Amino acid sequence: MDDVFAAIAGLNKKGMVFGTETTRNILNELGSPDDGLKIVHIAGTNGKGSVAEYITRILIAAGKRVGAFTSPQVLSYFDQFTIDGKPVQKNVLKKYFKEAYAAAHGFATAFEVETAGTLLTFYEEGCEYAVIECGLGGKLDATNAVNKKEIAVITSVGMEHTAVLGNTINSICSHKSGIIKGCPAVVCALQEEEAAKYFKALGATFANRQFKILSTGLGGTRFTYGGEEYFTPAYGVEQAYDAATAIETAEELKIDKNAIRMGVSDYNLKGRLQIISKNGNTYILDGGHNPSGIKPLKAMLSEFDPKKVTLIYGSLSDKDILGNLSLLSGCAERIIAVQPNSPRAMDLNKILNACRQYFKDVTPSPSVSAALSGAEGVVAVCGSFTLIKEAFNWIDKK
Repeated sequence: MDDVFAAIAGLNKKGMVFGTETTRNILNELGSPDDGLKIVHIAGTNGKGSVAEYITRILIAAGKRVGAFTSPQVLSYFDQFTIDGKPVQKNVLKKYFKEAYAAAHGFATAFEVETAGTLLTFYEEGCEYAVIECGLGGKLDATNAVNKKEIAVITSVGMEHTAVLGNTINSICSHKSGIIKGCPAVVCALQEEEAAKYFKALGATFANRQFKILSTGLGGTRFTYGGEEYFTPAYGVEQAYDAATAIETAEELKIDKNAIRMGVSDYNLKGRLQIISKNGNTYILDGGHNPSGIKPLKAMLSEFDPKKVTLIYGSLSDKDILGNLSLLSGCAERIIAVQPNSPRAMDLNKILNACRQYFKDVTPSPSVSAALSGAEGVVAVCGSFTLIKEAFNWIDKK
C-alpha cells in the first residue's frame, strides 16, 4: 500500500458508523496500545478543541510526553495528530496507520482506523499521556473504545447533531457523559441550567472554584481561578471558562501550578478567533458553527465599527444557520456567502437566502479566496471550519 492515507480516506464512503466495537477489535489486534497510555478524554458541544489545547500545553510544560488527537482538521490533515504540540511526521504516522488499516480488515470507517492508528502511534512513540477529543457525541464515539482513562472532561453542552444524539439537552448529555467510565470527571462550568443539573447528579467536578474574569480584549484574557491569577492569549470569557476546565483537570492529575500557569499562557489554537493582521487589514478566522460557538465571535466583532466589517460566511447542511446569522446581524453591514468545499455543504442558494433575512448587503462568491480578494478592513471568515484552510492559505500568500 503506497498511500495509506488515501486508502483510509476511501473509507469515508462508509459514512459515519456509531459504536465502539469495531475500534476495540482493531485495538485488540494491535495489542491494546491504549492500555499503555494515560488518556484524557474530552467530549462536549463547544470548546473541545480549546480545552484539548490547554491540557496539552499544560502537560508539555510539566515535562510530560503527550500526544493529542483532535478533529476536524483545520489547516492540515496532519495537524490532528500531534506529539508534544507538533504534528507527527508523515512517515511515522504512515507506519502505524498501515498497521491499523490492516487490522481493520476492511470493516471500519476512516475515523475508526484513525482513532486506533493514533493511539498506536502515541504508544509506540513513547507518549505518557494521550489527549483525545471525541469526534461526535461520546458514548458511541470510536474514541470511547479505550479500556481505561485517567480522566474524562466535558465542555459546554448545547443542541447539536440531534438526529444522532436526540433532540433534548438531557439526551445529548447522556451521550456526552458516556465517556465517564471508571474515572474522575471534570465539567466546564459554562453550561445551560438543564445540562448543569444533569452533570451535578452524576457527581462530576465543576470547574467553578473562585472563578473571576479580570479583563479580556484582543490582547488576551486575564482571570482568577482557585485563588490563582492566569493569562491566556485567547480572546473572550468562554476561553477563560475553557482554560479553567483545563486547570481543574490538571490539578486532578496532580500537575504543578507553575506548569499549569505556563501551559495556559502557551495556548495557540488555529482557526478559533484567530487574528491575522496583514497589509492594513485585520482577518479573523473562526470555525464556530452553532449559536453558542458564534457568541465569542460576536463579542470580538462588537469591538469594531460594523461599517468596516465584512463577513465571509459558509455553512454545512446540518447547522443552525438562522440562529448563527441572527447573532451576527448587528456585527457587520456586508456579508459574502460561500459554499464550503465539503460533501456536507449547504447549498449556496440556501445560504444566500438565509443571509438576506439578516443583512442588506449580501453577495455570493464562488470561493473563499475570491471573497477575500474583494474584502478590506476587518474581514471575518466564519460559519464552518471547512473555510479556514483556504482562508489561511490565501492570507499567508499576501
